[in-house]
Amino acid sequence: MYLEYPNQTIMDYRLLVAFILMANQITATTWQVGPTRSYLYCSQVAPLVQDGDTVAIDFAVYVNDPQVEWTANNLYIVGVGGRPRLEAGSIIASDVSNGKGIFVTSGAGITIENIEFALAQVPDHNGAGIRQQGPDLQVINCRFDGNEMGILAGNISNCTTIIEYTEFLNGGSALNPGYQHNVYINHIDTLVFRYNYSHDAIAEGHELKSRANYNFIEYNRIANETSVDSRTIDLPNGGTSVIVGNIVEQGPNSANSNLLGYGLEGLTNPAPHALYVAHNTFVNKKPTGSFIQLANGTDSLYLCNNILAGAHTGGYLLGTPDVLDSTGNMLADLVTDPGFVDPAVYDYHLQAGSSARDHSSPLNKVVLGHSLDATLEYVDQCDHSIRPSDGIPDAGAFEYNSPVSIAGPVVHHLYPFPNPCTDRLILQQAPSEEYEVLDASGRCLLSGNGNEVPTNRLSPGWYILKTKSGQSRFIRE
Repeated sequence: MYLEYPNQTIMDYRLLVAFILMANQITATTWQVGPTRSYLYCSQVAPLVQDGDTVAIDFAVYVNDPQVEWTANNLYIVGVGGRPRLEAGSIIASDVSNGKGIFVTSGAGITIENIEFALAQVPDHNGAGIRQQGPDLQVINCRFDGNEMGILAGNISNCTTIIEYTEFLNGGSALNPGYQHNVYINHIDTLVFRYNYSHDAIAEGHELKSRANYNFIEYNRIANETSVDSRTIDLPNGGTSVIVGNIVEQGPNSANSNLLGYGLEGLTNPAPHALYVAHNTFVNKKPTGSFIQLANGTDSLYLCNNILAGAHTGGYLLGTPDVLDSTGNMLADLVTDPGFVDPAVYDYHLQAGSSARDHSSPLNKVVLGHSLDATLEYVDQCDHSIRPSDGIPDAGAFEYNSPVSIAGPVVHHLYPFPNPCTDRLILQQAPSEEYEVLDASGRCLLSGNGNEVPTNRLSPGWYILKTKSGQSRFIRE
C-alpha cells in the first residue's frame, strides 16, 4: 500500500528490556496506525499516547506526514506485517520553525523496531530519520535510506543509545557537505552499535560518528563502496571505545585518507582515552591513505589481531599514543594479499590458504564487560553468527571455517507472526526449539518447545520471545 498525507498546515544492556514497568504494561494501550485503521498516520496518534503504550504501524508506505514528536516515556513503536516505510516530504522540508526529521524522540526509554525512515530533509540540512532528544533510545531492525541524517542524537546526560540489526545508507547533504552522516551521536554516556550495516554515506559524510563517552562498536559492516564519503568511523572526542569484529572498508572514492579517526577534534571526553581495536578486518581500496589516525596524547591504543589490508602510504597508524600494543595484526600492502574469498564483491571471509589463518593468539581481555576475543561474526545483512573455533584464532573479523572447526549457528532476530497476535504466535523462520516468553521485567511467563506459541492467556501488552537462535518482541492484543 502507498499512503500520502494531505498537504495541510502542520498540526542486552538488557536492562533496557525493563523499559515498561509492570504497572504500565497492565494498563497500557496499543495504538494501531494504518490505511485501514482509525488512525492513518503517526502524527494523529503521537499526542494521544501515554507512558508505556505501544504503537503498531501496519506495513505500507506513508508519505508526507508531518514531523512526529514522541513525548511519552517507555514507548514501544513497531512496524507489523512487514517493514512500513515512512517517507518524508514537503511538509517536513518546509518546516522552518520546528523541522528536525521524521521522528523526534523526546521521551525516555523509547524502543523503535522494524520501520524504514527515508528522505528526511529540513531547512538546516540536519533532517533525521530519528532525532533523539530523550535518554535511552533503542533502535532495532530498522532501515534509514537517503536522509540527511539517519539517526541524530543530541547532547543528553545519563543516556544509553542502542542500535542493532539496522541498515543505514546514503546519509548526507550535498547542500552542506561534510556535516551530515549516516549516524551522528553527540555527547551521551554510552553508544552500543552492533550487528548493523552502515554504508555509502554521501557528500563527505561519515558512516558512523560518535562523541559518546563510551562506544561499543561490535560485529558490524561499516563500509564505503562507491560513494564520496569521509572517514568510515569517526570518534572525535576520545573516551573509551571498544571496536571488535567489524568489517571496516574505505572505497576508492572516499574524500578522506584513513578509515578510523579518534580524538581528532580534541580529547574532551572523560579520561581514560583508551581505544581497543581487535579482530576487525580493515580494507582500504584507495591507492593512498592509512588505517587509523588518532590524537597525540591518547592514553592507550590496543590494536590486536586485526587484518589491515590495502594502501598505507602514510603508515598504518598516524599519531602516537602513550601506550601501544599492536600484537597479532596482519598488515598487507594489497587487498588481495590476505587471501579473502572475493574482495571484488566485498566477501572478506578467508580462503583455506589465507595467511591470516592461525595468525593471532587469544587476547583474554575484557573491557567493561566486552570481550576483545571475538565470539561472533557479522552476517550480511544485519545479522550475526557464532564465530567458529579451532583453538588458534585467525586475524580479522572472520575465522576460517575448516571441516574440523566447531561452527556455531546463525543467531537471528526472530520475526514471529501474526504480530500483534491474539491466541497464538508462529515462528516461521526458526527451527523447532525451546522458547520462553518474558514480560517487560524479564519474568518468564511461558515456556515450551515448537514453532507455535500459545498466547491466549497473556494479558494485552508487549512481550519478549526468546529462543536459542534469537529473540524478538511481540504484541498481545
